[in-house]
Order: sequence, then structure tokens, then C-alpha cells
Amino acid sequence: MKIFNIKQILFAGAVTSVLVSCAIQKDYTRPELNVPENYKQQVQVTGDTIVLPWKTFFKDPKLVVLIEKALDKNNEINIALKNIEQLDLAYKQAKNTLMPTLDFNAGANRSWASKNSLNGSLNEQFTGTKYFDDFSANLSLSWEVDIWGKAKMQKQSAAAEYFAQKQNTDVIKSRIIVEVVKAYYNLISLDEQLTIAQQNIELSDKTLTMIKLQYTAGQINSLAIQQSEAQKKTAELLVPLAHQNISVQENALSILCGEYPSSVERTENFEALIIDNQMSSGVPAQLLSRRPHLKSAELNVVSLNAKIGLAKAAMYPSISLSPQIGVNSNKINTWFDLPGSITKTLAANLTMPLLKKRQLKTAYETV
Repeated sequence: MKIFNIKQILFAGAVTSVLVSCAIQKDYTRPELNVPENYKQQVQVTGDTIVLPWKTFFKDPKLVVLIEKALDKNNEINIALKNIEQLDLAYKQAKNTLMPTLDFNAGANRSWASKNSLNGSLNEQFTGTKYFDDFSANLSLSWEVDIWGKAKMQKQSAAAEYFAQKQNTDVIKSRIIVEVVKAYYNLISLDEQLTIAQQNIELSDKTLTMIKLQYTAGQINSLAIQQSEAQKKTAELLVPLAHQNISVQENALSILCGEYPSSVERTENFEALIIDNQMSSGVPAQLLSRRPHLKSAELNVVSLNAKIGLAKAAMYPSISLSPQIGVNSNKINTWFDLPGSITKTLAANLTMPLLKKRQLKTAYETV
């Protein structure tokens, strides 16, 4: 019977591990959707046609200033930017997954053994003291052999989460722009409602004056005067309501822009509010992939695909190497007496999860 040596066993184990690792994670591939090329009609539209800055659609300079304030000071955007910074740090950490860990520790201790124990009697006999000193300093290196591709999957997951958050930030910016524009246009609409209410009061005054003249001339009775006065009071009630709505909308728009509630300047040139429609009705379906929320969703799938591989790899054994070198002595004056005090250790560890209270399987099934 042929006896295999340790090198052959390790080589066979390494080859087997590489072959098994290929089946742990499947690379993400975008599915074929077979969507139509155009909507309703054939229109020549390129990617550059719809990649336009938001300032292209708005001519009102006061509205542009409000949008810029919101993009710069809005709390949601600032939180999203901080999340991007955190994910950037997480990606940098994932890139260093394959790096070994190096620890240094040094210590000194003195122990007194029992006189009736073997150590206590021998210590006093050979050293002449009732205590035992131990001085040590060690450098410990630990490195896990990445046989399952954990480092690659961690980098894939971290990178996908980073870019997904960037796309989510673009989604938030788009939503903030839309909310600012809607609030601004609503504010102008409320201004017009206030103007109409004030004009109605003037019209009601003139109408009441005419009806009173007709009453004096005996053409109508007092009921017409009462009806006209009631219409005037109704018109007058709309003015404070319009002022209240304007104040509420101004406060909401100020908070949206990251400022304390205050009055908001708006244009009187209605032509500047007209948006130029530079989009064609037949946008190719493949250009929908440029939408940030769709990109974010796809990147989340990429990240989850990598996490599935990590959860599956956690069920397999891991191999680690742990060399250690240091100095050790029972006397402080010979602590760093080289090479007599040098200690060296070389260890290889194989860890295989057996019973984990179903934690690993549950983590794999819930990803």
C-alpha cells in the first residue's frame, strides 16, 4: 500500500478546494428582457438626448437658486452623502481582506506557587526564590488562506453597495428638485388666487354700490342688497385664507431648502415658468437603464449575489496559518538576550463548522 506524505495530502486538498470554490458563487448576469426598441413610434433618440442637466429645463433664475440651495443644504442629501463615505470606507476595508493580521504583545508576571506543590518545591530548590518570574514579548501573524474566494465576494458586495448608494443619492436629488419645483409653482398659484380674491372684493364693492343706487331708485328691494353684502363678505374671507396658505407653503419650501421658515422670492414673469420639452415621446426602452433607481436595484442584486456566496462559503472549512516569534525569559536581565531567549512557533489550523444552531444555514437562506 502506498503511503501519501503530508505534502501530497495538502496539495490534493488545495486542488479540491479550488475546484469546489468554483461552484460557491455564480457571477451575476443581467437577464434578457426582450423589451421593444421604441414606444409607439420610431424616433431616433440617443443616450445623449436624455442626459441633460436639470438647469436645462428651468429658465427662472429664482427657481434655480432655490433648487441649488435644496441640493446643497437638504438634510436627506447630506445623510446620503455621509452614507456614501461610510460605504467607501467599507470598500477600502474589503480590499484588504487578504492581508494578514499582525499583533504585538509584551508582558511580565510574577507568580508564587504552593510550597506543597511540585512546582513550588522545585522552584525554590533551583532558583532559591519563592516566586517565579516570566518576561515575554511576541509578534503574532495570522493569515487565512482564501480558498473560497471570500475576499473577491466581499469586494464585489462592498463595491455594489457603494455604487447603489450613489444611485440612491441621485434619486433623492431628483425627488428634491421635483418637490422644490412643485412647491414653487404652487406658491405662484396661491399668489394668483390671492390676486383673484382681492379683485373679487373690488368687484363686490362696485356691485354693492350699483345695487344700492338701484335700491334708491326703487328698482330693487333690500333683499338684493343683503345678497350682495353676503357675497362681499365671502370674498373677503378668501383673502386671509390665501395669506395663510401662502405662509404655509413658504415655510415648507424654506425647510425643503434647508433654511428656517421665511418669505420666498418668486418671479412675476410667467414666461420663465414654461419648461421646454426637449424629450421625444419615443424613448428607446434600453435607455430606461439610465434611471438611477433601476441602477440601484440592479446593484443591490449584485451585492446580494455576493453575500449569498459569502454565506455559502461560511459553511466550508477554513485554513489559517499562525506563525509567532518572540523572546521569553525568567529573568529581566536576560529578557532580550539573543538568540538564547528567542521563541518560535509555526501553526496551521483547519476549522470546520459542525454544529452552529442552524445559524449558517439560516443566514444562507435569508440572504
